[in-house]
Amino acid sequence: MRKKTFEELFAEQPDLETLKKLPRLPMIAILENIRSMYNVGSIFRTADAVRVAELYLAGYTPVPPRKEIDKTALGATESVPWQHFASAQSAVEQARKKGYSIWVLEQTAGGEDLLTLEVEEPVALVLGNEVWGVSDEIVKMADRAVELPMLGHKQSLNVSVAFGVAIYSLYNQYVAKGDYSKKG
Repeated sequence: MRKKTFEELFAEQPDLETLKKLPRLPMIAILENIRSMYNVGSIFRTADAVRVAELYLAGYTPVPPRKEIDKTALGATESVPWQHFASAQSAVEQARKKGYSIWVLEQTAGGEDLLTLEVEEPVALVLGNEVWGVSDEIVKMADRAVELPMLGHKQSLNVSVAFGVAIYSLYNQYVAKGDYSKKG
């Protein structure tokens, strides 16, 4: 075993034009009032890793181009389709019109463990503010509330880390069901 070189890694990845033609994970991530540009950049980078369909940046979530976003996105702002919405409500409405089921990643009464769910439809996953989470208004608009198990003392993960765990869990299900190909 040996570590791959940068040349080998880059040779395996599609260029931006090829990437535009490849199928995308049937998922939208809606970022509601995320305040940290570094979290936004990290979410872009993770969204690129599994070819998420789109990112919806809502409310005061910062939008590219910003050097703070680019620092953690490492170019993913160019490879992940994204839109800005004045409000999370309008982002949710747009996702619903496109046929996506709205899931909030939030701790709620009656919330479901995301890691044990079966995905049956395209999902728009709403991520909330680092301190306050997903707003009550958006929780009420959701089809499902999902959460990640928290077994230690802390009650939550960093929003970009939570997105990474959630997106790979969903990705794994789509691939296992044959609804999405790793290579396109």
